[in-house]
Amino acid sequence: MTNEEIYEMACQYIPGGVNSPVRAFQSVHTSPIFVKSAQGAHLIDEEGHEYIDYICSWGPLILGHNHPVVTDAIQKASQYGTSFGLPSKVEVDMARLIVESYEGIDMVRMVNSGTEATMSALRAARGYTHKNKIIKFEGNYHGHSDGLLVKAGSGAMTFQTPTSLGIPESVISQTIVCQYNDLQSVEEAICHYPQDIAAIILEPVAANMGIVQGQSHFLKGLRRLCDEHHIVLIFDEVITGFRVSYNSCPQYLGIVPDMVCFGKIIGGGLPVGAYGGKKEIMQLISPLGPIYQAGTLSGNPLAMSVGIAQLTYLKEHPEVYTHINHSAQYLAKGIQDILANLHLPFQVHCVESLLTLFFTDQEVHNYKDSQTCQTELYAIFFQEMLHQGILIAPSQFEAWFISDSHTQDDLDKTLKAICQALVKVYDAMAD
Repeated sequence: MTNEEIYEMACQYIPGGVNSPVRAFQSVHTSPIFVKSAQGAHLIDEEGHEYIDYICSWGPLILGHNHPVVTDAIQKASQYGTSFGLPSKVEVDMARLIVESYEGIDMVRMVNSGTEATMSALRAARGYTHKNKIIKFEGNYHGHSDGLLVKAGSGAMTFQTPTSLGIPESVISQTIVCQYNDLQSVEEAICHYPQDIAAIILEPVAANMGIVQGQSHFLKGLRRLCDEHHIVLIFDEVITGFRVSYNSCPQYLGIVPDMVCFGKIIGGGLPVGAYGGKKEIMQLISPLGPIYQAGTLSGNPLAMSVGIAQLTYLKEHPEVYTHINHSAQYLAKGIQDILANLHLPFQVHCVESLLTLFFTDQEVHNYKDSQTCQTELYAIFFQEMLHQGILIAPSQFEAWFISDSHTQDDLDKTLKAICQALVKVYDAMAD
């Protein structure tokens, strides 16, 4: 069957034909490809077309597809069972590995997704502080729980409208949306509600409005404000955890949060999430305390075994980070050279092994800046890249991910394709 035929069939049984919206490829005006297999930095669709993959399952495949570290762990763990609904030692081993790797975190609770992690962390923060309101930032994505599906209105302190039907206004009324990299907007919100804010949650390196790094003064300011006002600072490291460095953002940025949320990478591609924090917060989680959270599949032995294998490998092989960061910088430099030669004013952001090409002539520091991107030009670019066998994010506002399996040949082929694709974009702009 062709990709198009599979998609038509999928639309009969699955809303929109996909199980997560970005997979529909709607923003790039083409039908999705359906993956049949993957190996290393390459994947093959149902029609037999091969692509160099820069999605990498949205980040967790830091070693590449079907890596023996991961597959061997799956095979070994599956011999003992797939789910117990009871404690297993691998959960303890995984928790210890995470706590020892992340500065300031004393305890961790396993869950099954990034959404579940952020939702649970906010509940813990509210229970700990006995306050209800939270601050999030426009353009930061923290999963699809009700209180976090909010976009900003005209003012930082204005209660927002939900970005999805089915979310009660009473839930949204507890969420304040501020501007990323704008400390003043946070100070004004706290000034307006000095006794009401339980937590500030953010991506310390934003990866869902394209890659936008939190500026040093902004992050340091958030840490100071949280300390002064008894607010829990939560880092959403579902994307950045164990990717920007083995010790994640506290090492990379020098800021230590009160709580952290993980997903994706700590399961090596299997469904998983986790949230952790200081002991005084985490000891309030049931069964120790009155903050309830549970899950039959939390700490699933397969996911824990794979996560331990991948994280241990990363800890013991720091050269992985050297390779993926150098590869991303090589791509970024190559793209900048192409843009200069074509006199295109677009922006390239590269944070370690994360990359975004913004189709705008404005510097991008926040969500408002990112919205100046010409998404129609990105769609042209995406289609031409796909035609040349390069799979990048099917959205202007998602990251490209580099894996340890990307070779120099992969990178050079990618730059060649980028050059041809940007020529198409240049021609479209001239028309």
